[in-house]
Amino acid sequence: MPPEEAAVEVRRLAERLVAADRKDLLLHAIGVPLLEELRIEAARGKLSRLVITRDYRFILEDYQQEVELQPVHKAVYLLFLAHPEGIEFKRLADYREELKGYYMQTAKLLDKEKIEDGVNHLVDPLDNAINEKCSRIKKAFLELMDEYRASYYIISSHTQKHIAGRIWYERLKVITLPRELVIMRSEK
Repeated sequence: MPPEEAAVEVRRLAERLVAADRKDLLLHAIGVPLLEELRIEAARGKLSRLVITRDYRFILEDYQQEVELQPVHKAVYLLFLAHPEGIEFKRLADYREELKGYYMQTAKLLDKEKIEDGVNHLVDPLDNAINEKCSRIKKAFLELMDEYRASYYIISSHTQKHIAGRIWYERLKVITLPRELVIMRSEK
């Protein structure tokens, strides 16, 4: 049976179970993991373009809403946007200068000493500053959308397993938003 015909049959059977008030059986047949995947896939179709303006305002263009973030949060977000492969928090010091550059761009009115101090806190693996900033970014997106759509915009965990004589894990933090939805308005 071709996939299109199978989809029609699944829909017909689902409608019968709903009409019989047996959503419990429908859920059991689909399974919770698949249901979660389907919810995430449905959210993907409703994602907005994220426009980052010349003055570093973050606009969800299709929702006509601005994501309210402080300059330090914008700097952290820009760093993770620039690295779709992900970054381990314990290796943030490797991105110190890049992060400082973003912070200087987003916080033009802040003096360099305060920026330097802020970056030092963010890249210190013993400091909780980076977790606090990521939590604030997550909260800003959750104020504007449901958790499934927000999951594409926030900085979230992704673990990669490596096997090279031994097994080790890379605990990366990533923004999963498809980069074709990110529009940077360059300075002119």
